[in-house]
Amino acid sequence: MTLPANDAFSLHDQPRRSSSLSRHRSPSPKISFSSSSGVKTSDANGMVLKRNHNRRVSSQQNSNHSLNGEVSSIKEHPDELLDARKTTNKHSGGTPNGITDKGKAVKKSVDWEIPRKALHSSIGFFTIYLYTSHGSPTHVVVALSSALAILIPVDILRLRYPAFERAFEKCVGIFMRDSEKKSSNGVIWYILGANITLLALPLDIAVVAILILSWADTAASTFGRMFGAYTPALPRPFAPRKSLAGFIAAAITGACIAAGFWTWIGPLRDADLTWSWEQGVSPAFLGYSSSSDDVAKTGGWAGLAVISLFAGLVTGVAEALDLGSIDDNLSLPIIAGGCIWGLLKLLGNFSGSFPWS
Repeated sequence: MTLPANDAFSLHDQPRRSSSLSRHRSPSPKISFSSSSGVKTSDANGMVLKRNHNRRVSSQQNSNHSLNGEVSSIKEHPDELLDARKTTNKHSGGTPNGITDKGKAVKKSVDWEIPRKALHSSIGFFTIYLYTSHGSPTHVVVALSSALAILIPVDILRLRYPAFERAFEKCVGIFMRDSEKKSSNGVIWYILGANITLLALPLDIAVVAILILSWADTAASTFGRMFGAYTPALPRPFAPRKSLAGFIAAAITGACIAAGFWTWIGPLRDADLTWSWEQGVSPAFLGYSSSSDDVAKTGGWAGLAVISLFAGLVTGVAEALDLGSIDDNLSLPIIAGGCIWGLLKLLGNFSGSFPWS
């Protein structure tokens, strides 16, 4: 009699199961699992062994030791950490790896100071209007001095009382730089520079100096912000924040102002000019009578070219000079106007030695 396949398989497998059970009943290592110490094993005597426990403890100790070392280093050298963060922000635009969360490169925005520059430049057009309409320079000086009598006390109150400062900045804050919010207002120095040139220099030279202050300073600031990063910085004694791009812009603007004024704007006023196309340097400016033959001609293209190039060079230098705490709204018209005055004196008194005389 043959047995079914299943029964035969069961009978054949039974001894193996019994032997397997007997083996499990014999003393053998027990395995238990623990989340805190990894895999634990126990031998026949009940001794518990912790695998990888020592390795994990040592790695934790090393990481703690490294962390403590970094903390102590930060405490001992906080300035180095701050410098490192500044360097990282400088090269990365204030974000990790120099990119934003959208993956675009960070580019520092430029403050063009459009309201301030518009006001700064508008003074030049107003000056031309007063000159061509035969406005009295004495009346202009009185008006500017009256404005100073109001602005200076207001500026003192603004710097001493924060509530007044907040109200002042709400009204005219768009025309102020951040540095001026904690120091004297640049308008005060602007008016002082214009007043000094009107009082100390001949009218046409004073007008040229005010135009240089109004337009050349604006051109230097604008082109310096646009192209200053692509040109080298100027050496001493120029200000470290000035660039070659701003210097060139100021020089070209100053030269164009001098050439344009004494060619077209100056003759529109019925008054004695310091320099004219036909006569050159005025004899009255030099202290001679108008009929004196001792004064050689310094007019024409040659004289205009010399005055224009000199005015441009002086404008670029005066705008870029580092004069410490002296505001360039005060120094620029005084230096430019004074140097042009000296050049005209030189041309008139020593014109005989020049090749075009």
